[in-house]
Amino acid sequence: MIVSGGENIYSAEVENVLARHPAVAQCAVIGIPHAQWGEAVHAVVVRQSGAQVDEDQLRRHCRAFIAGYKCPKSIEFRETLPLSAAGKVLKRELRAAFQ
Repeated sequence: MIVSGGENIYSAEVENVLARHPAVAQCAVIGIPHAQWGEAVHAVVVRQSGAQVDEDQLRRHCRAFIAGYKCPKSIEFRETLPLSAAGKVLKRELRAAFQ
Protein backbone atom coordinates (compact mmCIF):
# COMPACT_ATOMS: atom_id res chain seq x y z
CA MET A 1 0.00 0.00 0.00
CA ILE A 2 1.16 3.53 -0.81
CA VAL A 3 0.27 6.36 1.57
CA SER A 4 0.26 9.69 -0.25
CA GLY A 5 -0.99 12.80 1.51
CA GLY A 6 -2.85 10.66 4.03
CA GLU A 7 -4.68 8.69 1.32
CA ASN A 8 -4.26 4.93 0.99
CA ILE A 9 -3.51 3.80 -2.56
CA TYR A 10 -3.34 0.13 -3.44
CA SER A 11 -0.71 -0.57 -6.07
CA ALA A 12 -2.72 -3.50 -7.46
CA GLU A 13 -5.62 -1.18 -8.32
CA VAL A 14 -3.36 1.16 -10.30
CA GLU A 15 -1.55 -1.78 -11.95
CA ASN A 16 -4.87 -3.27 -13.08
CA VAL A 17 -5.85 -0.01 -14.77
CA LEU A 18 -2.46 0.41 -16.45
CA ALA A 19 -2.54 -3.20 -17.66
CA ARG A 20 -5.79 -2.48 -19.53
CA HIS A 21 -3.97 -0.11 -21.89
CA PRO A 22 -3.21 -1.95 -25.14
CA ALA A 23 0.39 -0.65 -25.28
CA VAL A 24 1.30 -2.00 -21.82
CA ALA A 25 2.84 -5.48 -21.67
CA GLN A 26 3.77 -5.42 -17.96
CA CYS A 27 3.69 -2.88 -15.17
CA ALA A 28 4.45 -2.43 -11.49
CA VAL A 29 3.44 0.40 -9.19
CA ILE A 30 5.45 1.45 -6.14
CA GLY A 31 5.56 4.32 -3.69
CA ILE A 32 8.61 6.56 -3.87
CA PRO A 33 9.64 9.22 -1.34
CA HIS A 34 8.04 12.63 -1.83
CA ALA A 35 8.90 15.67 0.29
CA GLN A 36 5.35 17.05 0.49
CA TRP A 37 3.11 13.98 0.31
CA GLY A 38 5.25 11.35 2.04
CA GLU A 39 5.06 9.00 -0.93
CA ALA A 40 4.21 9.46 -4.60
CA VAL A 41 2.77 6.87 -6.97
CA HIS A 42 5.43 5.71 -9.45
CA ALA A 43 4.76 3.27 -12.29
CA VAL A 44 7.32 1.13 -14.08
CA VAL A 45 6.01 0.06 -17.48
CA VAL A 46 7.17 -2.38 -20.13
CA ARG A 47 5.65 -1.52 -23.51
CA GLN A 48 4.20 -4.10 -25.89
CA SER A 49 6.62 -4.89 -28.71
CA GLY A 50 6.41 -2.11 -31.30
CA ALA A 51 3.90 -0.07 -29.26
CA GLN A 52 4.30 3.66 -28.73
CA VAL A 53 2.88 5.26 -25.61
CA ASP A 54 4.09 8.13 -23.44
CA GLU A 55 3.55 9.27 -19.84
CA ASP A 56 0.72 11.68 -20.68
CA GLN A 57 -1.26 9.04 -22.56
CA LEU A 58 -0.98 6.61 -19.64
CA ARG A 59 -1.96 9.29 -17.11
CA ARG A 60 -5.06 10.17 -19.15
CA HIS A 61 -5.92 6.48 -19.37
CA CYS A 62 -5.65 6.14 -15.58
CA ARG A 63 -7.73 9.25 -14.91
CA ALA A 64 -10.57 7.72 -16.93
CA PHE A 65 -10.81 4.81 -14.47
CA ILE A 66 -9.49 5.92 -11.05
CA ALA A 67 -9.31 9.03 -8.90
CA GLY A 68 -6.64 11.59 -9.76
CA TYR A 69 -4.70 11.13 -6.52
CA LYS A 70 -4.24 7.44 -7.37
CA CYS A 71 -2.77 8.11 -10.81
CA PRO A 72 1.00 7.77 -11.23
CA LYS A 73 2.87 11.02 -10.66
CA SER A 74 5.84 9.58 -12.53
CA ILE A 75 6.20 6.79 -15.07
CA GLU A 76 9.39 4.99 -16.02
CA PHE A 77 9.70 2.84 -19.12
CA ARG A 78 11.92 -0.27 -19.07
CA GLU A 79 12.65 -3.21 -21.33
CA THR A 80 11.95 -5.74 -18.55
CA LEU A 81 10.87 -5.92 -14.92
CA PRO A 82 12.94 -7.75 -12.30
CA LEU A 83 11.23 -11.08 -11.62
CA SER A 84 11.64 -13.78 -8.99
CA ALA A 85 12.09 -17.43 -9.95
CA ALA A 86 8.32 -17.78 -9.52
CA GLY A 87 7.67 -14.93 -11.99
CA LYS A 88 6.62 -12.34 -9.42
CA VAL A 89 7.80 -8.72 -9.83
CA LEU A 90 10.52 -7.85 -7.32
CA LYS A 91 9.28 -4.48 -6.16
CA ARG A 92 12.05 -4.17 -3.58
CA GLU A 93 14.51 -3.96 -6.48
CA LEU A 94 12.43 -1.25 -8.13
CA ARG A 95 12.30 0.72 -4.85
CA ALA A 96 16.07 0.38 -4.27
CA ALA A 97 16.81 3.05 -6.88
CA PHE A 98 14.85 5.60 -4.82
CA GLN A 99 16.21 4.86 -1.34
